[in-house]
Amino acid sequence: MATTTETIDRPGALAPPSLSSRAKARMVSALLIAPLVLFLTLVFVLPLGGMLMHAVENGEVGEALPGVAAEMQGWSGEGLPPESAYAALARDLKAAYGEPRLGEASRRLNYERSGYRALLSKTARSVRGIDRPQAGWAAELTAIDARWGEPATWAALRRASPSLTPYYLLTALDLRMDDNGSIARAPAEERIYIDTLARTLWIGFITTLLCLVLGFPLAHALVSLPRGFASVLMVCVLLPFWTSLLVRTSAWIVVLQKEGVLNGLLTRLGIVDVPLDLVFNRFGLYVAMVHILLPFMILPILSVMKGISPSYMRASASLGAHPAVGFLKVYLPMTLPGVGAGCLMTFIIGVGYYITPSLVGGARDQMTSYFIAYYANTTINWGLSSALGAILLACIMLLYATVGRLIGVGRIAGIQ
Repeated sequence: MATTTETIDRPGALAPPSLSSRAKARMVSALLIAPLVLFLTLVFVLPLGGMLMHAVENGEVGEALPGVAAEMQGWSGEGLPPESAYAALARDLKAAYGEPRLGEASRRLNYERSGYRALLSKTARSVRGIDRPQAGWAAELTAIDARWGEPATWAALRRASPSLTPYYLLTALDLRMDDNGSIARAPAEERIYIDTLARTLWIGFITTLLCLVLGFPLAHALVSLPRGFASVLMVCVLLPFWTSLLVRTSAWIVVLQKEGVLNGLLTRLGIVDVPLDLVFNRFGLYVAMVHILLPFMILPILSVMKGISPSYMRASASLGAHPAVGFLKVYLPMTLPGVGAGCLMTFIIGVGYYITPSLVGGARDQMTSYFIAYYANTTINWGLSSALGAILLACIMLLYATVGRLIGVGRIAGIQ
């Protein structure tokens, strides 16, 4: 202790930073990254969170039919609701007639039970001129349409009334809520989303594996070859980045189609007698995706390989290790951070592809991103689109957590 004190007191010795200087350094660091954090929050976190909220939001029925929605919360769901629920429905339909909110509520209820859109439109037109029916609203609405006397009609209205709903998430998992409030599997003809998700993950896995098989030796060649040849090869690797995604995808259609360049060459050489089906199927999809995603695999591996000294392999050889043994036990483990980062990047980008599978793949090769775009842009069903996106995001985050646990998040990010 005395030695430490003497060292600090000796002229020219450096004293450890005080607590106030450390606090100032942390404050300066926080101020420096604050703009980046704010930018990411505004352009990424908030829009993503808002989009994912559509997966559970369910305000259409409550806004258009507030009275009957309140009645549904107090109804047990057994049999038919009381007379007050019929009266509330009539009042709500009168108030919402001709307004867009009634159409939105009709569309939402139509997800629960087919034919609800026509039922609400018909009932709203019929109750406009009725003030106080003598037999009561239950009898009057049932006379307008017999479906108001069916418990299933009211059960669907009850399920769609809460402000939050699991409907979209259950649908994205090929599940549904039955009339008793229990979760059950969807009918066999409606179970498409789990198969699509499995196909998406499988295509992403195979594409990532192919990119790894091709990208690892290419990255090693870029490190080992002479500078001039390596520069030419690097330009070839980066060339896809300089070309539009749509142009690259369309070019593969020209090359792989039955009248394309590749089939024409194979036919002229006598290798095949009839043109091969190389596009609009899984093979063409893999070819196009691997070509587009290969740089995302090569560049992270290359950045790690550049930091590995050749002396490690020479040392293993000097100790009597076979080159293959030295590669597997010395060189390959040191490249794992780059391999992990490249695989994650390739897989995440691959499973989110939409244009390439739509143009190059077949009808059975469409991925989850196709349905996300379809429901968001065509049918304007943002709830189901968000639910599919949330499930795909959950799968990606699970994969990221698994790879990060095996390799280390810091090693993947290159900070360890």
